[in-house]
Amino acid sequence: MNSDTYKTIVSASHGSYKEKGSRFISIAIPVSHPDEIKPIIDNIRKENHDARHHCFAYVIGHDRLTWRLNDDGEPSGTAGRPILGQINSLNLTNILIVVSRYFGGTLLGVSGLINAYRAAAASALGNAEQVEKTIREYYEITFPYISMNDVMRVLKEENIGQSAQVFDTECSILINFRASIKDRVLKRISRIDGLNYRYIETY
Repeated sequence: MNSDTYKTIVSASHGSYKEKGSRFISIAIPVSHPDEIKPIIDNIRKENHDARHHCFAYVIGHDRLTWRLNDDGEPSGTAGRPILGQINSLNLTNILIVVSRYFGGTLLGVSGLINAYRAAAASALGNAEQVEKTIREYYEITFPYISMNDVMRVLKEENIGQSAQVFDTECSILINFRASIKDRVLKRISRIDGLNYRYIETY
């Protein structure tokens, strides 16, 4: 991968695993913010209300720094961690994996649980379509109308995305571009007479 790209999944995918009567039903879901997690898990609990455990792990952000795991009553380290391990093994982000366990009456032991949750997570990921996305920087630029031609030249030459355009005596545009060219773009637009820029977000 390039320094300004990350890998995630396109859409939700399902998987499963069986071990000594226990069934492990898994789902991998693309997410973009931690606030999305609880409603998704609550919905899965309702749909699989007969399952004894709903264990999960997620990783969010292009830098992969936002993450969490949960064993939901299973012995510590036997569920959430192996699920997270499968996400990390593929270097994925913006993804949630939930594994719901229907208990089959036979205890699997620590190693058996680790293997089962790992296999269930891997099953969902194996059915998922992966995609590489570009990390983009978003800025708002403001400038006088007389500088319009200079601005448009840079936007075209650098293949910069545009939205929320306001063209008047004083103009403004929301622009976005690949993170890897940030320094070059900011240097070029800062040379334009009367132009000011404001950082919005990186996504």
